[in-house]
Amino acid sequence: MRSSVPVTGEHDRHADGLAAFIDACPSPFHVCAHVAELLEADGFIALRETDAWPTTPGRHYVVRGGSLVAWDAGPADEPTTPFRIVAGHTDSPNLRVKQHPDLHRVGWQLVGLEPYGGAWLNSWLDRDLGLSGRVTVRQADGLSDKLLRIDEPVLRVPQLAIHLSEDRAGDQLNAQRHLDGVWGVGSGPASVQAVVAEHLGVDPDQILGWELMTHDLSGSRRVGLRRELLSAPRLDNQGTCYAATQALLGASDVTGHVPVLVLFDHEEVGSMSERGAFSDLLGSVLERVTLGLGGDRQDHLRAMAGSVCASGDMAHATHPAYADRHEPSHLIAVNGGPVLKVHQNLRYATEAAGAAAFALACDQAGVPLQRYMHRADLPCGSTIGPITASRTGLTTVDVGAPQLAMHSARELMGAADPAMYVAALTAFLTPR
Repeated sequence: MRSSVPVTGEHDRHADGLAAFIDACPSPFHVCAHVAELLEADGFIALRETDAWPTTPGRHYVVRGGSLVAWDAGPADEPTTPFRIVAGHTDSPNLRVKQHPDLHRVGWQLVGLEPYGGAWLNSWLDRDLGLSGRVTVRQADGLSDKLLRIDEPVLRVPQLAIHLSEDRAGDQLNAQRHLDGVWGVGSGPASVQAVVAEHLGVDPDQILGWELMTHDLSGSRRVGLRRELLSAPRLDNQGTCYAATQALLGASDVTGHVPVLVLFDHEEVGSMSERGAFSDLLGSVLERVTLGLGGDRQDHLRAMAGSVCASGDMAHATHPAYADRHEPSHLIAVNGGPVLKVHQNLRYATEAAGAAAFALACDQAGVPLQRYMHRADLPCGSTIGPITASRTGLTTVDVGAPQLAMHSARELMGAADPAMYVAALTAFLTPR
């Protein structure tokens, strides 16, 4: 097991940067909006998929719902110039608002909630929860999407008192019956639509659709005796969103490759959507980049054949209370550096060429590399890596940064790891 590195000033900068990023992004839509702000501040220009795209090199990005793709094509890039891609996902497991959410039960006003993805349900109990997401409203000139963020403790899912539990070790939560959020008392239900409309400054009947979710109101913070840990919600996978964005911003004056950032929505529920990793988003954008450089279909296929993708998703650090749940020859330390993930049955996409590309990037960045394999007798989760590899034919490597409590409402990682993750992904985009 690799030793942890001491936390330095550069580590502090990126740990605090990640904390601020997470606190600014309670939903996938806020992730895209925030990343867009960071990109535009550095000179990137937004494009729309429905418009004709420039036929000259440049720094651009496009947003499709809760997903984003950005790239930096320089004046020396040719139609056959290969891509170097860092990929992540914007969504995290949580509790989401149902379409008919207004409930009333034994004097309590409730909001109907259900799990999104593989949320560790018990971790969402007894927390002050806000609401966030995207709302589509009808206006005089057509439909408009608005971001919603209510950073007030409007919801709480209360735990059953231990005295009423049939099993003092903890009752099994039922996703249908036990997760509705309390938000008041009264003789009838309160209206979620009315509350949302008030916060958006529209009439309730203007609201035609929403994708609303809860978020933990406890801010990200440094913890531990020497502040060498970071406690935060949504580390999986905003830890990658932050690091990958910083990597693209740091990949200036690249020659020989076009650096690309792609952040997909809906990874936690299988990626089968118009903006998930199974969609045409990445492939269509990359082809349009080739066309914008004056190329044709054959040029694009040549560029893709030389391209490499790092699929970034957070990795399991070795848990001190459950070390037996980990593969004993592949123990992972927080503050131990980026993680290369391998699975013989391709739950991760890593193979030799991709592994070598990321190992070289870590060496170039001067950061340690850890190698993760899952216990052979436990089921292993997957990532967008195998999907991206099979959809595009790209050489793909699965990587991440180590953390504990994955899919909990609050997770834990080392304060030195964000900086090392940024350095590794930056080097991956700028191979020497």
